[in-house]
Amino acid sequence: MAAHDRERLSRNASLVLLAALLAAAAAVLFSYGHDLTFFQDTWEFLMHRRSLSADAILEPHNEHIVAIPVLVNQALLRVFGMSSMVPELVALVLTLLGTATLVFVYVRRRLGPWPALIATALLLFLGPAWQDLLWPFQIGFAGSSLFGMAMLLALENEDERWDRAACAFLALAIAFSSLGLAFAVAAAVQLLQQRRRGLRRAWIVAAPLALYAVWWLGWGHNAENHLSAHNVLVSPRYVWEGLSASLDSLLALGTIANEVVGRSKYGAPLLIVLLALAAYGGYRRRGFYPGLWPVLAAAATFWFLAAFNTIPGREPYSSRYLYLGGLFAILIAANLLQGLRFNRWGVLVAGALTAVVVGFNLTPLREGRDFFRSQTVLTRSDLGAIEIASRTVEPSFGLPPEIAGTPYLNEIEAGNYLEAEREYGSPAYSPTELARAPEEGRTQADLVLANALPLGIETTSDARPGRGGCVKVARGGAAPLALHPGTTTIELGPGGSGTVSLRRFATGTYPLVTEGVPASSTTHLYIPRDQSTRPWQLLVQAPQGALVCQG
Repeated sequence: MAAHDRERLSRNASLVLLAALLAAAAAVLFSYGHDLTFFQDTWEFLMHRRSLSADAILEPHNEHIVAIPVLVNQALLRVFGMSSMVPELVALVLTLLGTATLVFVYVRRRLGPWPALIATALLLFLGPAWQDLLWPFQIGFAGSSLFGMAMLLALENEDERWDRAACAFLALAIAFSSLGLAFAVAAAVQLLQQRRRGLRRAWIVAAPLALYAVWWLGWGHNAENHLSAHNVLVSPRYVWEGLSASLDSLLALGTIANEVVGRSKYGAPLLIVLLALAAYGGYRRRGFYPGLWPVLAAAATFWFLAAFNTIPGREPYSSRYLYLGGLFAILIAANLLQGLRFNRWGVLVAGALTAVVVGFNLTPLREGRDFFRSQTVLTRSDLGAIEIASRTVEPSFGLPPEIAGTPYLNEIEAGNYLEAEREYGSPAYSPTELARAPEEGRTQADLVLANALPLGIETTSDARPGRGGCVKVARGGAAPLALHPGTTTIELGPGGSGTVSLRRFATGTYPLVTEGVPASSTTHLYIPRDQSTRPWQLLVQAPQGALVCQG
């Protein structure tokens, strides 16, 4: 077989395997994410950015420009409504697949098709970066990565037509998120390496940065900012930990705990070894290939900007930073290894190790999915309770953690939510679905209902004589009584104090408990009418028994 025939066969085989990798990644991500609902920051868009006004589109989120993510969210909301997160997940997955494809092209130009496939597989199944892979809000970072990669590849063509494309790609990368600034630094470094010819192409970077400056003067200067002298001083350590965690994650050496990957165990020594090898390789070659410096500059810009703005929850090993860390690590490695030739056995061994790494990295991805599923249960349950209470709930009623059972719904107020629900549909459990939901969700729904309706309860120090239609509760308690909307009185005679407990959708526990109800007292319980016919269940426990009367 002629050499060019072998090369063509290799190229075609690698493209077939690339397509298979992309299809497998899409299948995994849709399998894990299709039954999830909106999470945390997405609610800020859904509740407060539903208009097409300049402020809605250009107001910063934290310190980021989010113009394109807001537009994507609005477009999907108007076309598909709010009942499902799947359209947003589709947009995220397509963006991730596009980035992976461009990474394949970038690495193939330097190392050939088979190392490019390995790099692509590591990025596609980077399980510790589960927030970026399963949470559609992260399309901001994903979009900046996609168009930043497109910009780098376009610049390498050194053609006027591709220069215009590179400028447009960079503008899009910046409009997705402020991560685009890291790619702007990469582009500037690449152009500066070309000296005179590069200076004539400076407009490629200048035009997008001018648009960013206009945004910053109009809206961005009001963005949240956590820059401090302390953050600057400790930034080298932050960057080191971020690089170490990225290597840990890329090679399946890290662990996951809640929302972050565990602190690096192997990444730091591995990073030291790699730096030593890189220095030795550069010494032997009498320098590095010029493509290294732009991606190094981009990685440094990303990590140092993150370090300068660090606060609790933005640790360098946080899941949402690991996709970007892994991406930059792959680009840096491709440039450090450029020029090396890999024989068949080396490729086979590397491919087998990559399959093992991918298998291990599916575990943190599943754990991330499980976290999002638990939040989905709470979100749908809490919102279902607000919809049930829609007749009487105050518009300003919110979902703080002590009521919602989760800290991720603080952007929701009943008035805004119900307005969006009427216009775009509901992501919440219906009353029928809520009755079948996991116990954790049903328990939180009862707590939200009690506060949203709200239930009224008042205890007075006089015991009134029983009236007709009342039910006597035996000493110590009895089976729960079904309560319907209206006023119920609970009369305790002389004796010990008692306990009044309520539940509606919960079955394993009574989420609403009033302890220490005094003897010789009357408790008035008022239940407003709402959108569900399911009765409340009342349990009264007192050593002397009680009299329960429904008015």
